Amino acid sequence: MKFAVVHYGDPILRQRGARIESVDEALREKIAAMFDTMYRSHGIGLAAQQVGLALQLAVIDVRGMKDRPSQLWISGQPADVDAFMPLVLINPVIRPTGEPTTGPEGCLSFPEIYGEVRRPAEVEVQAMNDRNEPFEFKAGGLLARAIQHEVDHLNGVLFIDRMDSETRSEVRDEVDTLQAETKKRLKRR
Repeated sequence: MKFAVVHYGDPILRQRGARIESVDEALREKIAAMFDTMYRSHGIGLAAQQVGLALQLAVIDVRGMKDRPSQLWISGQPADVDAFMPLVLINPVIRPTGEPTTGPEGCLSFPEIYGEVRRPAEVEVQAMNDRNEPFEFKAGGLLARAIQHEVDHLNGVLFIDRMDSETRSEVRDEVDTLQAETKKRLKRR
């Protein structure tokens, strides 16, 4: 199974994902294909909507991102982020905590478009993994930002929606061009 990343302008990116009731082999194959797509695209996170699936499913891997560190706490204790990766989030529920910080974001569905986005610095997460097991943890830094970005996707919210008006106007022409190209490509199908 292979996926291609869906670009802005495709309506699937605005769809809220359906809740996943259980993990089976077919879903595990989709998860593996999502990781493959994310790695091939040099991303650190990918939501199901970004590969054309309206599901509450995201994959994340922040290993190797030394210039933007991440923090992780499990049961209130600091934990090794790299040992926790790669991360599968099924039906995630998040509770943002910490002071909001502004940082750079990009998105595989918006190639070569970047902007500053303000998000809480930390987030508490409850989700299910690819073995049907519930788990919870707290994340900070880049991992917290990536989780919030991907959970937004699962709810049809895009990073451009989180930009302030000044940042949004800076990328407006690129975003409008991408949307027009995507819609034109979809009409030809």
